[in-house]
Amino acid sequence: MQTNFRGRDFIGDLDFTKEEVETVLDVAWDLKRKRALGEPHALLRDKVLAMLFFFTSTRTRGSFEAGMAQLGGHAAFIDSETTQISHGDTAKEIGEIFGRYFDGIAIRQCDWQFGNQYINDVAKASRVPVLNMQCDVYHPFQCLADIMTVIEKKGRDLKKKKVVVSWAYAASYSKPISVPQSLILQMTRFGCDVVLAHPPEFKLMPDIMQQAKDNAKKYGVGFDVTDNMDEAFKDADVVYPKSWGPLLTTTGKEEGKALIDKYKSWITDERRMGLTKEDSIYMHCLPADRGLEVTDGVIDGKHSVVYDEAENRLHAQKAVMALTMS
Repeated sequence: MQTNFRGRDFIGDLDFTKEEVETVLDVAWDLKRKRALGEPHALLRDKVLAMLFFFTSTRTRGSFEAGMAQLGGHAAFIDSETTQISHGDTAKEIGEIFGRYFDGIAIRQCDWQFGNQYINDVAKASRVPVLNMQCDVYHPFQCLADIMTVIEKKGRDLKKKKVVVSWAYAASYSKPISVPQSLILQMTRFGCDVVLAHPPEFKLMPDIMQQAKDNAKKYGVGFDVTDNMDEAFKDADVVYPKSWGPLLTTTGKEEGKALIDKYKSWITDERRMGLTKEDSIYMHCLPADRGLEVTDGVIDGKHSVVYDEAENRLHAQKAVMALTMS
């Protein structure tokens, strides 16, 4: 068990080693048990977390606020648009000042080719831990909850479990690529044979892909890429299909929308789930575009674990906050 977390940032998935992630998961399960039994666990009494949002949120805001309250502390919601951040406060100033007001700073900033840099700039100036609630490159807390869920459903030994991270069609907006990137980075460290499926225009960042390949080699697992969704789903233990934008191909809204609309057939329906193993699980970080990304029959069906997955956001985040902010 690794114990050197106090005061550390958690911005990228690989900021914590595999062993440290395992420690986080152990703490998360302990806190989940305490919550189930109604046992007090005010590990962060009188601590305050700044939650700075540049993008709207449901699960992230709710789980961080509830988590801090359950740990005995308080979470302050800060909207970038209703503060002077929208009129000139710099990342350095936020790090310096919030680092003196608060005991931790959590940030959600997903602007392409800006968000991750902004969070790192705040962290450089902050004397307290900075936590990444999602950026343009990573969504590390979502991925911790995802690993926690997979282990709960499939056991601690994930060796040779086929995990499919797939693009899916959605019309709402051009979504960040951070979720699939975090997944391929973490899942390759935990024994899974990872298959990444996406249309040719929806590639992920080359350095992230290389890190995933390096992880796969280090841990002796598979990491394959395909542009065939059906092929990817065959005999899968876990499928995680979600939409993301063609950001490495184009950042133009109209061009991006045209590319997305070329692949309306990339939906997770009952036929596709029939290609997977009988006891496979369907995962999604939510919100899902019902009828576009996934059918109601799948997301509300026997394979779906999306609500357990969403709950685990709470426990995984509490674990990291307790470890870094105590």
